[in-house]
Amino acid sequence: MSSRSRGAGALVALVALFTAGYLAPYLLPTVVGRLSAGLGLTPAQAGLVGSVLLLGSSSAGFALAARGERVGPRRAARAGLLAMIVGYGSAAATGTVPLVVAGAVLGGLGSGTATAVAAAGIAGRRDPHRGSTLGLLSVSATAGALYLTLPHLGSGHAPPLLAIACAAVLVWPVTGRLPGATRARAGREQSAGSVTSVTGPLPYRRAGAVLAGGILCWSLAQNALWGVSGRIGTTQAGLSEVTVGAVFAAALGAGLAGVTAAGALGSRLGRAVPIGAGTVLIAGCVLLSSSAGDLVSFATGEILWNAFYPVVLSYLLGLAASLDPRGRWAVLVGSASSLGVACGPVTGSLLSEGAGYPGMGAVLCALLLLVAAPMTAVARHVSGRPLVPGSIRRRGGAPAAVLAGNASATPSLVPQVGAPEQPVAPIRVPVPAARRRLTKSTFGLARPSDRG
Repeated sequence: MSSRSRGAGALVALVALFTAGYLAPYLLPTVVGRLSAGLGLTPAQAGLVGSVLLLGSSSAGFALAARGERVGPRRAARAGLLAMIVGYGSAAATGTVPLVVAGAVLGGLGSGTATAVAAAGIAGRRDPHRGSTLGLLSVSATAGALYLTLPHLGSGHAPPLLAIACAAVLVWPVTGRLPGATRARAGREQSAGSVTSVTGPLPYRRAGAVLAGGILCWSLAQNALWGVSGRIGTTQAGLSEVTVGAVFAAALGAGLAGVTAAGALGSRLGRAVPIGAGTVLIAGCVLLSSSAGDLVSFATGEILWNAFYPVVLSYLLGLAASLDPRGRWAVLVGSASSLGVACGPVTGSLLSEGAGYPGMGAVLCALLLLVAAPMTAVARHVSGRPLVPGSIRRRGGAPAAVLAGNASATPSLVPQVGAPEQPVAPIRVPVPAARRRLTKSTFGLARPSDRG
């Protein structure tokens, strides 16, 4: 098998693993709603169970960030998928609340492990934004299909949990394409589509910490609304569960279109503009969705919100991956996002019970606007000014411009669009004292020699 085929196979495995790991957060509204209706829990209690599930996911990501290379991607992925199968499957098979919570926690640990392995693998590829985009496309399509299907599979808390467990079962066979051992041998062989691993301390510590803190609050605000969106549709907007499911499916379809557009756009606008402007637009959608009183306003808010959300998330994940080729910041930032997601359902439940859904939306909108500035600053600081044709000419001269336009050139030598310009260090050249009085008029133009 060629190296290119192995690289494509590894990408398929990473995208599938990303889909399985992210499916629980995407299905959170129906999981929380089914727990409340099927087990007789209050909205706050059901939100707390959802938060505990996602807290297990974030804990697994933080734990795996420092040990992922020693465990090995294949072994870690299969351990995570096994925990998902056993955890979500056992939670679906019982109606006892403590056992459901225990199964949800075990399943959440598995989801976090699968997500961490996928994030680290995607960060090690030459184009992490493309990998993140494909993963978000896959999970959005899968969740959208499930939102259309689950209302027809009966009531109770079991169907969505079983769906997540079945997704883990389906992903298991492709984990054979992942590396089975630590890539610590000499030279760290480079596979197709991936970059060579590097060693050393964690780079961009301050920027990474700011990004992790910002995405924690960003994800908390998103999931606080997402966790109660089902109840907003059924109680405040007066819609049926089938109608709400159809709205969610359409919203995730809009997310597919948004992620596709983000993949096509790539780095043409850099990362700062999509992250900053996208977060501001999401804040407006949160206000609209939380104050919805009918089908039109609810559907408009949810569809627009879900169209922008995965776009910004793909750029945030790509930014985290660019901070460290070994994927450590990708795992840490992804785990911080999972921690925010974990705190979202209980935060949304408490805010909605205390201030109502419109009041909750106002608070979340303010939080999103506050975190937009530091995350945009990190994107600007890390990405630098994008390379344009003038800067290629200015920095590298004609050879660099020819090299940049040559498709067969070595990728590591080609200035990539959106990459920071390389600093030029001035060099002082000593001039003998006898030549210090030379002026411009001392020199003449070079002409062809008259000799034939």
